[in-house]
Amino acid sequence: MRQREPDDSGIPIAFHPLSNGEYAPPPRSELIHETARRVLDTADTNARRVGVSRRDFLRTSAGMALTLATLAACSKQQSASTGPDPTTGTTGRPGGTFTLPPESTIESSVATTSLAPAASTTASAVGASADFVMDVQTHLLEYAPGSVTAVDIGFIQASCGPDASQCMGIDAWLDLVLAASDTTVTVISAIPTVADPDPLSIEVMERARRAADEVGCSDRVLIQGHATPTLGALPAALEAMADVAANHDIAAWKAYTHEGPPWRLDDETGTAFCNQVRTLGQSIICVHKGLGPAAASPSDVGPAAALHPDLTFCIYHSGFETTVTEGRYPGAVEGAASRGVDRLIASCETAGIGTGGNVYPELGSTWWNLIQRPDEAAHVLGKLLVAFGDDNLLWGTDSIWYGSPQPQIDAFRAFEITPEYQETFGYPALTADVKAKILGLNAARLYGIDPATTKCSLSAADRQGMRAERPLPQPAGATTPAAARALFAADHPWFRR
Repeated sequence: MRQREPDDSGIPIAFHPLSNGEYAPPPRSELIHETARRVLDTADTNARRVGVSRRDFLRTSAGMALTLATLAACSKQQSASTGPDPTTGTTGRPGGTFTLPPESTIESSVATTSLAPAASTTASAVGASADFVMDVQTHLLEYAPGSVTAVDIGFIQASCGPDASQCMGIDAWLDLVLAASDTTVTVISAIPTVADPDPLSIEVMERARRAADEVGCSDRVLIQGHATPTLGALPAALEAMADVAANHDIAAWKAYTHEGPPWRLDDETGTAFCNQVRTLGQSIICVHKGLGPAAASPSDVGPAAALHPDLTFCIYHSGFETTVTEGRYPGAVEGAASRGVDRLIASCETAGIGTGGNVYPELGSTWWNLIQRPDEAAHVLGKLLVAFGDDNLLWGTDSIWYGSPQPQIDAFRAFEITPEYQETFGYPALTADVKAKILGLNAARLYGIDPATTKCSLSAADRQGMRAERPLPQPAGATTPAAARALFAADHPWFRR
């Protein structure tokens, strides 16, 4: 495949290197170089056929369908040229693909139908719409207008403008997540920052929730409490949790085991934290595991889940590491499952936590990266479904670092694990019912949300029209390793790596 850096800013999936700041954005692969080149070449032709500019064509649902279909074709070609690799489980045949009819790459009406969710008996059984989406990990950064520039933060793209408040604040978050995507319910998740003022404090979350209510999206935003048990004395940190719980309606607790002096969910600090969550009347613990430093390893998840069977552990990122090539799960043999998602599976398998247990892997940033690695996507989704069951995998996008979550939703709805990988590795098919569970029904059950009554004044047609008629703010994550390091250093002044 020939590498060329095209002007691909109009492609509906931001294929350029991009990161949430917790990992160095990987360089563009040969697969993505070739996909971008072919998308642009074909879009020129298709745009002329329908009488619009290439940029306008790419903003339609047909542009998204073309992008995914082209990625699938290039990935299939790459799988065939690479050949079998017993180490990772590569078979020489495609493992993951995006299934779309050929006419969807030209005709927007066909593309819209193809990218819509298929009818789900599971959704119907609970009175939910088939397009119910619950995103359990979104973020924003709210600064006073003009108080912080892109240079100050060190990772905002120039396309967002010089004022960070314009591209990362509450208004941008509302625009990208609730107005311009099919997301029905969202959780605002805390970030590991000690800034003063904190751009995502509990007060900022409350303001964002009120802002959503004001635009007709009542009861669609949940917020988390941020626990920092090793920043200062432990008793003071536990008391701070009690203060947050007394003054705010939080749905879960967020923690980072690499925040401050590293700690584990199953050590003395982690046990005190888990016990305090229980004491305060909550039961959901969301913890960052993966992407970043060694202290973010998920090796403590299984033991902690076994120690606290009445608590639920939502594992953000599922232990995924961008530098690891994901393949089949080798089993919980010491050293054999020491990288990537396999670490989470091995930790839980060893502790006796299996399908339907109290561990819920989550896909924020993980799915974003896997879209561009379809065969690895099949392995990751397949082995997580085998290990934890289709009732326990949660949808999250880590937006708004990657822009609107809609491209991630579209890609997931079109994604399939091929029959070859199902047969070879025992992975389940991504049926309409499985996708409906992952995209929202699992999280709704976990958080006590009724998907049949949670609605917004903006219809799906309204949101689709907004996406087609006007440009949205560009993704605002780190695009270079240096920018990712700068953001990490700003958020983690106690940590040196």
